[in-house]
Amino acid sequence: MTGYSIFSLARNALRGHRDWPRAWRDPAPKPRYDVVIIGGGGHGLATAYYLAKNHGIGNVAVLEKGWLGGGNTGRNTTIVRSNYLHKPNAQFYEHSLKLWEGLSRDLNYNVMFSQRGVVNLAHSDAQMDAHGRRGNAMRLNGIDAVLLDREAVRAIVPDLDFSARARFPIYGALLQPRGGTARHDAVAWGYARGADARGVDIIQNCEVTGIKREGGTVVGVETSRGTIMAGKVGLAVAGHSGHVAAMAGLRLPIETHLLQAAVTEPLKPVLDTVVTSGAAHVYVSQSDKGELVFGGDLDFYNSYAQRGNLPAISHFTTALLALFPRFSRLRMLRSWGGVMDMTMDGSPIIGKTPLANFYIDGGWCYGGFKPDHLSVLRSARPCRVQLWRRRDADAAGPDDFVRRRMGRLYLSPRQPKGGASRILAAPRRLPRLVNGPARHLDS
Repeated sequence: MTGYSIFSLARNALRGHRDWPRAWRDPAPKPRYDVVIIGGGGHGLATAYYLAKNHGIGNVAVLEKGWLGGGNTGRNTTIVRSNYLHKPNAQFYEHSLKLWEGLSRDLNYNVMFSQRGVVNLAHSDAQMDAHGRRGNAMRLNGIDAVLLDREAVRAIVPDLDFSARARFPIYGALLQPRGGTARHDAVAWGYARGADARGVDIIQNCEVTGIKREGGTVVGVETSRGTIMAGKVGLAVAGHSGHVAAMAGLRLPIETHLLQAAVTEPLKPVLDTVVTSGAAHVYVSQSDKGELVFGGDLDFYNSYAQRGNLPAISHFTTALLALFPRFSRLRMLRSWGGVMDMTMDGSPIIGKTPLANFYIDGGWCYGGFKPDHLSVLRSARPCRVQLWRRRDADAAGPDDFVRRRMGRLYLSPRQPKGGASRILAAPRRLPRLVNGPARHLDS
């Protein structure tokens, strides 16, 4: 792999940029691999990269039915943050954020990670209390957090509506200074380039049409380019997790929903941070090309279509203009949709399945871009976000296994007589909230 540097850029500029090598190969699939990963988005490519880099497993194929990053990776709105209340979530996403901070150097590829800060607006005293509680929890977990009063928010985001007639009055906000955005396609390309340099075969235009099983063991996949045998198969297909897993006879507790976003025409720099409002169900940032990137909540119906309906766009556009009346003069450039793999409690499924040699990385809901690096096979240690196991190793089929997560025990998708009872973890007591003008929450 040719290293990218100021010297290689200057050398190729003098040659008219005619001698750059391909960023990754376009190989034909081999009959067998040690690992086959279904899905050429951020999670699939990161899985392949870290398998090769951290574990020395280079006989890996990444199968993508279209082009790299053409699914949710290329359709998300690129926000990266770790401002979570609960400790398991906070530590998980904080580890991811730390990886983001060194990702461009690790990949030798500029992923355009911009730590411009993430501002979560508060529109009532109750929301200020909630933001204070979350901020205290973040600080206890070693994560940066600043609680802002109204005037501190005005200094950071002066174009918000601070008038007495505002539909969403600004009481303050919670700021995570280290949060920000990254360039989604650059992340996919950087991982692809790094994985390819370590021997991984990245095979585009290769749709998986079936999963081969021998009893309770997955042994390979059927594709539009022939049968490929594998020692292990990983599933990283986001909103398509349910129907691809069904090819192996596995039923997942996941629903697929549409999430839309839009951009305006480009304009000069006007917003140098990410602004979100839970009450208004809207978020917005400005891209490197000057477009305002914004979106909101799900379209609340099941769909595999990468396009949506007008009501959702109207809702988050109206909310954006209520917060930023000045933006009403802008024209919308385009809108699009992605398909989200929604679990019932909003947390992902990472790890083994009841089928031997079959792994899943899914259920990320609408937060899958933040932890691209924390994919199913990224670490040799088991991930504690969600583990699946058989309820009865001798009698249980793919549908009869137990889901355990964060102190809660469920039977999924059905509970036979005499099944396990539900165990609820006791909530931890958090310290008194800290409020006040733009002070750090540990002060």
